Amino acid sequence: MAMQVGSNDDDLMIEMNTTPLIDVMLVLLIMLIITIPIQTHAVKLDMPVNTPQQNNVKPVVVQIDITQGDSVLWNGEKLNGREDLETHLSTAANQEPQPELHIRPAKDATYSPVAMVLAESQRLGLKKLGIVGSEQFLH
Repeated sequence: MAMQVGSNDDDLMIEMNTTPLIDVMLVLLIMLIITIPIQTHAVKLDMPVNTPQQNNVKPVVVQIDITQGDSVLWNGEKLNGREDLETHLSTAANQEPQPELHIRPAKDATYSPVAMVLAESQRLGLKKLGIVGSEQFLH
């Protein structure tokens, strides 16, 4: 495998020297990169401005207490059974906006009056319910 320096044959070299072509292409590529302006990737859009309405109306809060003897109190007033609770809840459901119902069961109250209040509230379409005072059940 020796290298042949000279040739006695009359063979012509038919391979083209591509080194100058590659140099010219690299120079053209560098000139193209330099002359292209840097594009910003921001698009200017005029978006509409939304000003939220100031809702200064505080919601009405109805406190429903369930005592140790399983009686239901509506803002401190004792209710006389399920029918009385139903009338109070239906008037609250028809108010606009609906009041918030804060249900506060006593620690020793049974679950049946709490379930009755929750079921009647759901049936009549009240949406804002909350059970408050749950920290008393931690211990």
